[in-house]
Amino acid sequence: MLFNSLDFILFFILVTVTYFLLPHRYRWVLLLAASCYFYMAFVPVYILILGFTIVIDYFAGIYIEKSQGKKRKSYLVLSLIANIGVLVIFKYYNFLNDNLTYLLGDFHYKNPVPYLKILLPIGLSFHTFQAMSYTIEVYRGNQKAERHFGIYSLYVMFYPQLVAGPIERPQNILHQMHEKHQFEYARVVSGLQLMLWGFFKKLVVADRLSIYVNSVYAHPDLHNGSTVVIASLFFAVQIYCDFSGYSDIAIGCARIMGYDLMINFRRPYFSKSISEFWSRWHISLSTWFRDYLYIPLGGNRVPKARVYLNLTIVFMVSGIWHGANYTFIIWGLLHAFYTLSGMMLRPLREFLAAASRIPGKLLNLLSIFFTLALVTFAWIFFRAETVHDAFELIGNLKSFGARPFTGDGISNMAHCILAIVLLFIAEYKMEYIQERFNFFTHRSVVVRWTAALAMLFIIMLFGVFSGGQFIYFQF
Repeated sequence: MLFNSLDFILFFILVTVTYFLLPHRYRWVLLLAASCYFYMAFVPVYILILGFTIVIDYFAGIYIEKSQGKKRKSYLVLSLIANIGVLVIFKYYNFLNDNLTYLLGDFHYKNPVPYLKILLPIGLSFHTFQAMSYTIEVYRGNQKAERHFGIYSLYVMFYPQLVAGPIERPQNILHQMHEKHQFEYARVVSGLQLMLWGFFKKLVVADRLSIYVNSVYAHPDLHNGSTVVIASLFFAVQIYCDFSGYSDIAIGCARIMGYDLMINFRRPYFSKSISEFWSRWHISLSTWFRDYLYIPLGGNRVPKARVYLNLTIVFMVSGIWHGANYTFIIWGLLHAFYTLSGMMLRPLREFLAAASRIPGKLLNLLSIFFTLALVTFAWIFFRAETVHDAFELIGNLKSFGARPFTGDGISNMAHCILAIVLLFIAEYKMEYIQERFNFFTHRSVVVRWTAALAMLFIIMLFGVFSGGQFIYFQF
């Protein structure tokens, strides 16, 4: 079930109203049933995959807590193998098999391993990582094993963040599922406002920009440098609004019922470095890799060469996490290169900044634009269908011409630019002017309601309601 559908709106209203009408002891049943229905709206049979890993991890958590020594580790390993195994089979099996076919072909051998005709379960990487964080935290002693099977199942399947995050830690969300949540007018209003902002990002910005982006990236051989630059900048905004829009809707939806989910984005395109970008972009995933991969590898407590290797591994795995395609691996390695270059050249940059005597505000602005340029260039690999397409688009950058309009032409371009301007005015106010200029939280009820109705009007007037699913559903 897509957030940007009438079915979801009706589902959300029905579930939320029923949630507050029910006694506390029955609410988990409602939310679990609603979450199952929500997930089964995509491919019903795939709920069995979720059921399999839920049973494994539920008992693994209990036995990890009860056991000592090597037994604890063996139960953790069993849980991780089950989760990673499901991920490998459904997400990476055919990719690995393709590579085996090419490798054997070089030696004139035929690959005997059959291909699997399977669809990738929606949001598999998200709920797999959330499930793994549970058993890891129980193993580390940071989380008590959950004895209530229904509550644990709800932790993995909570419908607002089931298919695209945020990827929650058990310490943040499990205890909330035991607590009684009262109807609070302020929370409901705040949640609805956040959902409205998320719908604006998705329907007015992301899906509007996708019309232009798709037309360019579908035919890389037909476009010159001007269209590639515009499409790539548009995609940078599109993927941000598509994904952060989903997160806003998810967080707002949960907030209305009394649940606090972690913030997943903090205006990443105002970052002044690649490291800062990753502290603001998909925060639940970047912190997951930090805590469960980077730090166990040694983090920054090892010699510099090892730190560089650890960061490279993390970014490469991050690329692989996003998809079984070399385009994602290159995207991850590009960010590793950016990050390592920033670390190595930091003393030189600080020296040049001091010597040039560029005013601080101008230097910050230049840093933001330079970071945006690097991120946007990397997005070319992320968006392109193949590595060949990505390099063809990059090669086209050298040939500029007066052909920036495509898709729906000038009208769509005007709507795209207007949507981006509205977005960045709002983001700028939130980044630098803070809450005192946020019309949604203005002390005047007239201003608040006018802002909400104006936003709803903009969504209805300029929204694209045939944009389809969210980009990160494929991951």
